[in-house]
Formats: sequence, C-alpha cells, structure tokens
Amino acid sequence: MAAVRPIIVFFKEIDKHDIPIVGGKGANLGEMTQAGFPVPNGFAITVEGYDRFIEENELQKYLYDVLADTDVKNPESLENASRKIQKKIVSCRMPELVAHETIKGYKKLSGRFKRALVAVRSSATAEDLPGASFAGQQATYLNVRGDANLLENVKACWASLFTARAIFYREENKIKHERVKISVIVQEMVPAEVSGVMFSIDPVTNDKDKIIVEAVWGLGEMIVQGSVVPDTYVVQKETFMILSKEISDQRVQLIRTGEKTEEREVPQRLRDKQKISNEEVVALAKLAAKLQAHYYFPQDIEWAKNGKKIFITQTRPVTTIGRTTKSMAEGGMKMADAPILRGAAASPGIGSGTVKVLKSPKEIGKVTEGDVLVAPMTSPDYVPAMKRAVAIVTNEGGLTSHAAIVSRELGVPCVVGTKEATTKLSDGDKVTVDGGKGVVYMGAKVVKEEVNPPAGGKKKYKKVRTATRVYVNLGEPDRVREIAKRHVDGVGLLRAEFMIANIGIHPKEAIKQKKQQDFIDKLARDLTKFCEAFKNKPVVYRATDFKTNEYRALPGGKAWEPEESNPLMGFRGAFRYVTHPDVFNLELQAIKKVRENYDNLWMMIPYVRSPEELAKVRRLIAAEGFFESSTFKLWMMVELPVNVIQLVDFIKVGIDGVSIGSNDLTMLILGTDRDNAEVAEAFDERAKAVRWALRRTIRICNKYKISSSICGQAPSTYEDLVERLVRYGITSISVNPDAIERVRDVIARTEADIIK
Repeated sequence: MAAVRPIIVFFKEIDKHDIPIVGGKGANLGEMTQAGFPVPNGFAITVEGYDRFIEENELQKYLYDVLADTDVKNPESLENASRKIQKKIVSCRMPELVAHETIKGYKKLSGRFKRALVAVRSSATAEDLPGASFAGQQATYLNVRGDANLLENVKACWASLFTARAIFYREENKIKHERVKISVIVQEMVPAEVSGVMFSIDPVTNDKDKIIVEAVWGLGEMIVQGSVVPDTYVVQKETFMILSKEISDQRVQLIRTGEKTEEREVPQRLRDKQKISNEEVVALAKLAAKLQAHYYFPQDIEWAKNGKKIFITQTRPVTTIGRTTKSMAEGGMKMADAPILRGAAASPGIGSGTVKVLKSPKEIGKVTEGDVLVAPMTSPDYVPAMKRAVAIVTNEGGLTSHAAIVSRELGVPCVVGTKEATTKLSDGDKVTVDGGKGVVYMGAKVVKEEVNPPAGGKKKYKKVRTATRVYVNLGEPDRVREIAKRHVDGVGLLRAEFMIANIGIHPKEAIKQKKQQDFIDKLARDLTKFCEAFKNKPVVYRATDFKTNEYRALPGGKAWEPEESNPLMGFRGAFRYVTHPDVFNLELQAIKKVRENYDNLWMMIPYVRSPEELAKVRRLIAAEGFFESSTFKLWMMVELPVNVIQLVDFIKVGIDGVSIGSNDLTMLILGTDRDNAEVAEAFDERAKAVRWALRRTIRICNKYKISSSICGQAPSTYEDLVERLVRYGITSISVNPDAIERVRDVIARTEADIIK
C-alpha cells in the first residue's frame, strides 16, 4: 500500500520550504538542485520513515523513559543513556515499507546494473532550534554500497539523533526531544581528487568584497578536522580577480580505496603544487557569489572536484558575521562597535534585550517582558508579543509595514527590512536595537539611555491652534487614554484589524458557531474605549481591510479563506462587504451599539474598486439607519488609482469625505511593494505622479465641499510633504502618535506663511 506521506523524495522534488519533512540539510540540497547548482544527485528518507520506525518498534515510551531518568549534568549518566538508546535503535527492525522504498530509491539513484557508492547523512528538522548551533550534531557515513549496508547506516543516522552532545544541547536549550525529528540523505559519493570549503564573505574580517576559497588534496574532512593546512585563495567580488594565494605543503590526504576511506601520503611531486587552477578558483568564486545571491545571505560552502567537474556538496549560512567577542561588564554585555544588521528605521528609540526568534504567531508565548522580538514579518496575531517586547526586528517590510505601524503606536523601537534577522540572530543572543538609525548591534548597550523617547519626541512644541486639523492613526486600545490627552483633534484612522485579531476568531467561524453576538460585543467594547477617550472629537473607524493571508491566520480562518498569489490586490475591502454582507453586518451592529452612547464614531470604507461597488456598500449601511443621524459621516479611502481618476463619480454616490491611503496608493501608482525589502527603495510617496494624485484629490474634494484627509505613513515622515498638503488645501492630516506635535508645528508654520 502506498504511503499517505512520501517516505523518500529526490532532491529535484524538494526545496527550502521542506525542512519539516527532510530537515535543513535535505531542504538545502533540494533548493540548490532546483536552482541549477551542480549538486551530486540523491534523495531524502523523510521524517515519515523515521516516525514509522519509532512507531512500529514501539520506541517512543522507551526513549523518553530513558531520557527522563538521565542527569545530563553528569557526563557518565549522559553517555550511558546515549549508548543505551543508540544500541536499541540500531538493533530494531526496519519497517518493511520504509526498507522497500529506500532500496527502490537507491536502485533508481544507482542506475541499471550498478550499486552506487553513496554518502548517508543525517538531516535534523531542527524546527525549534537555531540552525547554526544544531549543525553537525548528527552522523555522516561515507562510501556506503549495497542494500543491506545502506539500511544499517540509515538506522545509525537515526540513532545519532541521540548522541550525548545532541541530548545535552536539547536539554540545555529546553527543547523537547520529541519535537526534533530526523531525515536521512542518501547522496552519490564524489570521488574527490581535490575538495574544500569556501566563504562568500571573509569570515574573519567580515569583508563583504572578498570570497575565500580553501582547497586540499583528497576528501575535505581534513579541512574540517583541521589536520592539514589548505591552500587559500582570496578573490575579489564582481571583478573575480584573484587577489592573493597561499599554497600549502600538504603531506597527507584522505582518499577512497574501494569502499574505505584511508589516510595516505601525498605524492612528493604534488605536495607544494597549487591544488586547483586559477580558472577553477574563479569558477568556484562565481558559484559562491551565486549562492549568496540565491540565499540573500553569505554562505559557508563545501565543494569537491572530480576530473574537470566541480560539485557543491553543502551550503549553510556563515554564522560568524558581525559577532565580536562578548565580554561581560558590570552593567551587562558590551555592545559591539559595528552593527550586525541594518534595515529601515521604523520606530525610534533604543532597546536592549534577549533575542526571541519567532517563525510564526504560534510561538508568541516565547516572548517575555524585555525580550527583543525577531520575526520574518509580523501580522495582527503577533501584537500580544509586540506589547511585551523591548524592541522588534523583522526580515521584511518597509516603513508602512505592520511591524512598523504597530511599533510606532506602541512606542517600541523597531528595525524592519533587514532581510536576514532570523538567520543572523538566534534565541538567547543579547542585542541592542536602535530604531531611530535602523541598526542592530550584538551585545547590550551599557550607556544608560531612554529606550523610548517621550511622547511627541524630545523637542518641546508650543500648543498652537491650526486650521488644518491633526488627527492620529490608532488601532490598539491600550494607549488610547494617554494619546487622547495630547494636542490632537480626533482619530483619523482607527484600524479594525488589531481589534478583530484580539477577538480571536474568524467572523465566518463565529457565525457558524453562533457566537456572532460575542463577536459584536467584543468589537463594540473596544470601539467604546476610543470614543469615550476622545469624547466629542471624531473617531473615523476604517472597516476591516484584512487580506486573505491575514484572515487565514485567524483561528478558523483556513476553512473560509482562499489562498491567493497576490493578496494585496485580491479579495479585500469593499468587495468583501458586498460578497459577505453577513460578516460586514457584524461590524455595522457593533458600530450601531456604540453610537447609542457616542455619536462621534464615523465610518470609512477601504479599497473601493468602483462607484458601483461603493453604492452597494452604502445601501448596506443605509439599511441599518445610520444616515438618519446628522452626526454620522461616511468616508472613503482613496488608495487606488481609480479612486483618483473617477473621484467625482465616487463623490456623487454619497460620501462626506475621503482619506488618502498614501501607502497603497503609492504602491499601485509606482508598481512597487513597500513590504518587499528587495524593491522597497523604489517606494516613494513624494514621487511626482503621487504628488499629482494628492493634489487632484484634494482640489476635487474642495470643489465638492467634502472633507479631505490623509492617513498613510508619508506625512508622519516627510515634513516637506506636510507643507505641500496644507498648500493644496487638505482639511486634516492623520499621523502616528510619535509625530503629532511635530506635524502640528509644521502645519502652523505653513499656515502662517500662507497668510503672509
């Protein structure tokens, strides 16, 4: 019977996303194979094979009973437990299906009438581990030939998951043993005449302009063991000129003799010869550069040469970049002089703490008060952990990403768009995050400095009145009372997403479970906090604008949401309200409940694709009687080019104002994704085309005597843009909490100039 999940997969069938089934090493080899790098062919025996082995031999209880009785601080106890477990594993029977699939894969790899010589290598999934620290804890077996030998070595690889070193490491890092699984890689052996390692960056000096290539006669294990001195070639990036060579006098080498690996003397005539030609040095350097470009991170690469062919046998991130010797001071760890990471300065302030790397929102419990939250990117599900964090660092995103927006609202230092935070930083690292400069340092800052600047920045501003109203962008109820006391005229953008995420259920799922009243009550409770804090000042609530990938992340969301290749321009905004009026009704009922006591709550509709779509949404709102009250105002977001081009038609449908979402509008005018670190620098809210759209929108609003506002990131960042908006005649500007006083000051100066 065929397995539900595959027991073996060839490299060409896997990539970097398959770590859970083939481990880090297997995923890497598959990724390189698919990308066209010269990798010796092979396949992975997946975690499914290991799980079947453990289950059919009823080993689960045995393994963890032994470990429970082991004192890992006692070397003798640890070694005894390791020997006992490994002996038990290698003595157990291989499941028939696993053996069959493995031998079938081996025969396919070998080709007709051959029994290939292979390397059998362990590949731990390491889902809960910092990859660099875990590397090398399991076994590799070389020169394996034949079915029986292969199966025995596969079991030996599985057993190596329980070496003393691996057990100790997991215990020390509080990683549950049962959470770590193992795959086994079966790969053609390269009968290497020369082999070595190379680095796509100088690993000692961190010089990013150099590639270091090392080479030895025979197999590369001698470099790893440090038992011979290799040739060292330094190559300049881009020009690929060889800058220097150091040729070693190598006396011994590891070579393959039959199915054995033996240490032999290097022939006298070769001892002081250059191991590879200049052309081969350059060819290797170009491969190193391509691997770094592919992985977006400097690589530590193993290679082998047979005849005229060069093979890449492994690559991993260089783990020493930017790490200086950590010396302890009385006030804690000293901070390194040079930053380990650079990105976009997303939220000002300086924060020092212990790194917690989160791979998904399910891990937010790892973050405790004072930790530095590190993630690929954040979403509303991360907010509880973001509140506890002393600083936030992400791989992706720009100044208008979720992480940046929430960090500024919470007053937490944040650096986004570093590309490599989750690979360069590991759980337990001590770092200092400077959110104002967009840099991260290893070590704790010993100079006492405020982590978060005081409200409104350090500069003191006079409390002046302006004709152009200053609103604030908010989403989290926690700081609302504090911010409402500031010199602000209301809330120009109240985001629904954070409040919905805190409710903790997808709205469709709430309806299915008949919990919609609970959903309505919770949303109304949060809305009330804003309306109460701002009393007679307007609170402009933007209806939900979750994208499908964000909705899927809500509990129960996967059952209701499609998977879209481009959620940015997908099933979102007004189109959702028309398609799912039952979900939109939950929001309408919550607003109606709040407006029974607070008439300062208005509504704004996001991402409207046509006047006809707006008309349909307006009818849904009208059906609930909102327009019968003179205090209710309906705004529309202007964030699509069509909103600018057909603004007059949208106004005729019946709206009281617009708010320009400069983030999405800029992206869609310029065709660039602000949250993609690769193209973020092309995102420019001050581009000529964007300024034209802003001016046109404001002038049309003034002509038709409706409100015009802006709620994107741009006015919080660019003072010159604030001046332009005031001169265009905008009626209000909504900014981040940290920019309230500064923007008010710019508006006051500009209005004074206009009067003069």
